[in-house]
Amino acid sequence: MKGSLFRGNFWSSDILSTIGYDNIVQHLNNGRKNCKEFEDFLKERAAVEEKYGKDLLNLCRKRPCGQSEINTLKQALEVFKQQVDNVAQCHIQLAHTLREEARKMEEFREKQKLQQKKTELIMDAVHKQRSLQFKKTMDAKKNYEQKCRDKDEAEQAVHRSANLVNSRQQEKLFVKLATSKTAAEDSDKAYMLHVNMLDKIREEWQSEHIKACEVFEAQECERINFFRNALWLHVNQLSQQCVTSDDMYEGVRKSLETCSIEKDIEYFVNQRKTGQSPPAPVTYENFYCPQRNAAPPGKATGPGPTVARRGLPPVPPSVQGDPDYSLLADYSLLYQ
Repeated sequence: MKGSLFRGNFWSSDILSTIGYDNIVQHLNNGRKNCKEFEDFLKERAAVEEKYGKDLLNLCRKRPCGQSEINTLKQALEVFKQQVDNVAQCHIQLAHTLREEARKMEEFREKQKLQQKKTELIMDAVHKQRSLQFKKTMDAKKNYEQKCRDKDEAEQAVHRSANLVNSRQQEKLFVKLATSKTAAEDSDKAYMLHVNMLDKIREEWQSEHIKACEVFEAQECERINFFRNALWLHVNQLSQQCVTSDDMYEGVRKSLETCSIEKDIEYFVNQRKTGQSPPAPVTYENFYCPQRNAAPPGKATGPGPTVARRGLPPVPPSVQGDPDYSLLADYSLLYQ
């Protein structure tokens, strides 16, 4: 920046005015307030990042996510959960980083506050001294003007009494004139002394005002530069967080690329297969048929030894007078 802009643009025609100085101080105070607001923003953003990281960590570690998957998809899910865990850890680490940046902003703000306070103490003393001397000068001026008016009135009284015969009255008027002249001369010297003193204090004030403007402008340049760099760094940190998260998610994508539907199906079949032969059809079995002792329904039948089957029992002959049996149309009935 070429030269100092503060020192040449914050004056006032009123010797007692501090409007230029006050505007600079107010601007510096607002600047520190802005730094405090950004500092609070960083702290709150850190709390958000930490909460998000911890919530994501709890979600990743406590919540099941495809826990019964197998083979390549299971491996991809394990990579996914591990990378989500890593992302959560990165957000927690980012929260620590943001708190550290907030601490640096606080230290810078306090340092500038102390520097400004030192200059303000000097300027306050100079302003007080200038105001006090100006008041004394104005009082001396009023006294000087009054003594001059008294001297003029005494001279006019002497001129008016020139034709008076009473010498005693003329003598009194001359004594009063001489006294008023002496008082006017003394007040004039006092007034001149105060004016010279005020001018000396004015020069000292102007010198200190210029120094304060240069110090304040240097502080403001430093603050703007620090604030800008802090904001730039903050945005870079957020961008880096996004890049890091994307790199981790890229690992998940690469793991998913190795996921094979055919391999997972084949793996499941090899691990849990139960057989390759379906059950035999269920057939009708007659109670009196030789297949009565065949395999149970739904069970596959295989070759085995042939078992001789016994036929139906013979019908007993009907004996005349036999009380137990009676033959009727090829049916045997048993009487009790």
